Amino acid sequence: MIKVAFARAAAQAGASVVGAGGGCCLTAIPTISAAAGASAAVMVRRLFSSASAATPSSTTTNTVPPVVSTVPLVYDLHSPENPTVPNKETQPIIFIHGLFGSKKNNRSISKQLARDLGRHIFAIDLRNHGESPHSPRHDYTAMSEDVAAFIRSHGLKDTTLIGHSMGAKAAMTVALTHPDLVQNIISVDNAPVDARLESSFARYIQGLKKIEEAGVSSLSAADKILEPYEKNLVVRQFLLGNLHRPRVDPGGKPSPTLQFRNPLGIIGKSLDHLGDFPFKDPHRVRFGKPALFVRGTKSHYVPDEVVPLIGQFFPLFELVDVESGHWVISENPEAFRQAVLRFLEPKE
Repeated sequence: MIKVAFARAAAQAGASVVGAGGGCCLTAIPTISAAAGASAAVMVRRLFSSASAATPSSTTTNTVPPVVSTVPLVYDLHSPENPTVPNKETQPIIFIHGLFGSKKNNRSISKQLARDLGRHIFAIDLRNHGESPHSPRHDYTAMSEDVAAFIRSHGLKDTTLIGHSMGAKAAMTVALTHPDLVQNIISVDNAPVDARLESSFARYIQGLKKIEEAGVSSLSAADKILEPYEKNLVVRQFLLGNLHRPRVDPGGKPSPTLQFRNPLGIIGKSLDHLGDFPFKDPHRVRFGKPALFVRGTKSHYVPDEVVPLIGQFFPLFELVDVESGHWVISENPEAFRQAVLRFLEPKE
């Protein structure tokens, strides 16, 4: 049984936000089916936001888009066999990975959602990740401007942004800075708050630098060096997925030494700021279009206390709890897929 909690901010109600531990109205809705005959028990919890009453269908923003030197983002395009849109520029979905991730992490779920929704999906590499260019600046403002430039350069319209962790905050920043470029967003296990980044990420940087210093030529050698810094094999495999063999010369043979695609020095210096969120005052900026927040029930990234703040920045939000840790998409892909389909499928 996949247990999913589902919440929606009903902007039309105009009542006050209910904080953690406060009362709210509970409504049971029919069970939805999942793959392989399993079922997903769904509970609805509606959160009524006073912030949303002020702008039920519009977007309020007093922000001026910052001047940032953007980089062109590398992407994979996943196209549906039976599209429901006229072309890839119409109602596309942009999938944004998290820290140390890349476009390849979202390959399977992107193909499934492209099939289910009949929409084209752009899985991108953020700056300093995957095959995208490196830049000395690595913060949410810079990342969001890269995504905004990507949307404009590809002529995309009515775009949906799906982001996990770091990618979620990047997606939220795009929505709040450039609401005209975004139709809706899906934030996976992150919230619009300042929070301390887990100490494990600094530890990972130390281990990855040790690997580069050793000049290893095999994944097994790299894994042996990384093991003291991370005991979980799955996490180590995820981190080591960033290793590659660069070509010494264009068209030449690959280097025998493995190197990381990520500029570890830049990422390491940016860690202190990756827990931050660029916007502090929801009274000055607000995204008045639909937003889905998906959080893992075993994760601490989106505690109940921050739910009212989500409602102030994103008054038309829905909150779905998926039985998983922080790695929602890989730990419970079917529950995540069902949540996305419920949110994005046309309402009758």
